[in-house]
Amino acid sequence: MKTKLQIAKNWLPRYTGTKIDEFGDYLLLTNFHNYVTKFSERFNCDIKGIGRPMQTATNNHGLTIINFGIGSANAATIMDLLIARAPKGVLFLGKCGGLKHSTEIGHFILPTAAIRGEGTSDDYFPPEVPALPSFKLHKFVSDKIIKRKLEYRTGVIYTTNRRVWEWDTDFKKYLKKLGAIGIDMETATLFIVGYTNQIARGALLLVSDLPMFAEGVKTEQSDKIVTQKYLDFHLDIGIEAMTEIGKKGEQIKHFTY
Repeated sequence: MKTKLQIAKNWLPRYTGTKIDEFGDYLLLTNFHNYVTKFSERFNCDIKGIGRPMQTATNNHGLTIINFGIGSANAATIMDLLIARAPKGVLFLGKCGGLKHSTEIGHFILPTAAIRGEGTSDDYFPPEVPALPSFKLHKFVSDKIIKRKLEYRTGVIYTTNRRVWEWDTDFKKYLKKLGAIGIDMETATLFIVGYTNQIARGALLLVSDLPMFAEGVKTEQSDKIVTQKYLDFHLDIGIEAMTEIGKKGEQIKHFTY
């Protein structure tokens, strides 16, 4: 295997237990197995990849959901492997911590950009290249949120490789200086590697915790509550947006000149 494409064609089925031609044209990405379970129950479709690093489910409308795991390394891996399928659009359904008073638990964030604090994306482009979504894809998502009369915010997400930082007052001061609206571990990487591979991509993030103060740090119990209250809304919006894009067949990929 001498080329990136050859490797991706071999590794995508190996990581997911799913044949390349079994993936849909449009994809939902997530960090959570219960999103895949909900999707499979809703569309009565099988979950593939049990016991492998990533799991998938595909409905009969050409939409696939993938649980790729947690962190920027896994985000880069799935966005690289997806060149084997060349999807028409990818939407990340992730969770993030809210960093501003205007963000509350249960709010949705459509990132206008992401700050590349994770380091992984530096292997793809120089640091001065911004991590951006495909804005036309975000327009479809925004329409679905508004239709449901739900709260959402736009702004810049800070993506980090640090998992346990909530105790670090110096890091919190740094985050305040940046003015980011939220923090996660995947969005910037997904945007940059998607850009590298010319994959149209977006992210719909659910504010699951408020880590800038001690009472807002995520716990197992608080995460269960967020999942129970908001998972269905989160998944519904993603499914509806990506299904509509597929039905309309609109071009959302940016062209390279």
